Amino acid sequence: MDLLRRDDDPVYVSVVGGSECDRATRQMAEEVGRLLAQEGAYVVTGGRSGVAEAASRGAFEAGGMTIGILPERHRGEANRWLRVAISTGLGETRNALVVMNGDAVIAFDGAYGTLSEIAHALVHGKRVIGLGAWELRRLGQLDRSIERVATAAEAVELAAAAARQKNS
Repeated sequence: MDLLRRDDDPVYVSVVGGSECDRATRQMAEEVGRLLAQEGAYVVTGGRSGVAEAASRGAFEAGGMTIGILPERHRGEANRWLRVAISTGLGETRNALVVMNGDAVIAFDGAYGTLSEIAHALVHGKRVIGLGAWELRRLGQLDRSIERVATAAEAVELAAAAARQKNS
């Protein structure tokens, strides 16, 4: 699969999840980052620790573009795997910017910040692919807005399809 659009204009995929994560989640996030980079996608994260750091590391080590949108006014909290660190001074409000800069969103498990990113993505019509992410319910019924997958390869494949569809 080739994520590059016309004129070599790459797609952007946001990867969101907890600022703390277990070893299995970290490994999966690194693999997602690596696979996205191998396909030519730019990886957008919150730029700090946990899932953001792992996805950034995977993409960075594969030679990909990594972009972190930070809550602080300075770049001191940025993880070392970012090629571009954007300081905002917006605190958690910057969560909207993280997902709005992706053509698709891959979501891992996380706390309320991750939930807000998922909500912003869904409100704005972004395709959200979940790897152990939040489960949403409406009126007691499962809301299937988050497309659940079990592997990094599946997540990247769906994100690629969403990005191609959005940008064609």
